[in-house]
Amino acid sequence: MTAPVTSGDRYAVADAPQRRWRDIALRWEVILLALLALTIIVNTIASPYFLDVFNLADATFNFSEKAIIALAMALLILVREIDLSVAAIVALAAMGVGYAAEAGFGPPVLFAVAIGIGLLCGIFNGVLVSYLNLPSIVVTIGTMSLFRGLTQVILGDQAKTKFPSDFLDLGQSYFIKMKETGLSWLFLPPVPLSFLIFLGLAVLFGLVLHRTAVGRRLFAAGSNPVAARFSGIPVARLRFILFAVSGILSGLAAALLVARLGSVRSNIGIGWELDIVTMVILGGVSIAGGVGSILGVFLAVLVLGLLTFGMSLNNIPGQVVSVYIGALLIAVIAIPRIIERIRTRSTR
Repeated sequence: MTAPVTSGDRYAVADAPQRRWRDIALRWEVILLALLALTIIVNTIASPYFLDVFNLADATFNFSEKAIIALAMALLILVREIDLSVAAIVALAAMGVGYAAEAGFGPPVLFAVAIGIGLLCGIFNGVLVSYLNLPSIVVTIGTMSLFRGLTQVILGDQAKTKFPSDFLDLGQSYFIKMKETGLSWLFLPPVPLSFLIFLGLAVLFGLVLHRTAVGRRLFAAGSNPVAARFSGIPVARLRFILFAVSGILSGLAAALLVARLGSVRSNIGIGWELDIVTMVILGGVSIAGGVGSILGVFLAVLVLGLLTFGMSLNNIPGQVVSVYIGALLIAVIAIPRIIERIRTRSTR
């Protein structure tokens, strides 16, 4: 858009087109924010216990580990890849934590073991996808069976239940407690360690993706990988790093999960990969790559977490919850196309 000026310059060029209220209202993050508000309002009306501070804090226990992995999954889907082995990595890393705890190691070593196992699994996936050019969906379906199968073969029907008390405290208690602040005038709600870690990682991932050159490279690699390569962007290396990060966060989530449950079985974390992908897709990350935001994923995590928590408070069966989540995922895929048609018609 240009406008004539009289100060000697021929034209004044605007940096960006002006945004109309309709463009802002149709942003996916705004829609998610409205959906989150609706979820809170409906659950508050349906149950008087929903807005209890301690109930909400307990609710975060149920989705924080998945949310941590969803941050890495968002970046992978952004660059047109996917990791369906994350739940199996959680199981394998959790088994390693169980054996390390039996050997007498403390929390630092247990977390290091989980993260190390996750890193090795992520590197394995990254090499197969990034440097052997194998499709990630096929590779991670294979490694999902491989990692889960190793856990089932080694553990069998046994369970690991011997863990240090200070390790269990990290997963079963609040990292921030209102009684320990010493400031009666300062309201600090109870916050579990897993949710606090998720918040910190969400801020970090958001800054990297939306405020650094690395983030711009990820968007470029997701929008057009071939053009990104010709532009000098190391697409293969970026993908490899993202798979490694996915493994690291899966290992971290495994350690937090074991600390919360206090036991390890071969079926731990089963089915998580579908929940995590749902969080990412609901967050507005396009399966075609090149589109998405960490803010959208963060809001989607809260929507799904509070939705399932509210249903559980109202004694809604898990099968019905699955139906709602499945319908929500289908709607998420359809709504962006409807919004795009509305935008197209409005511009015409």
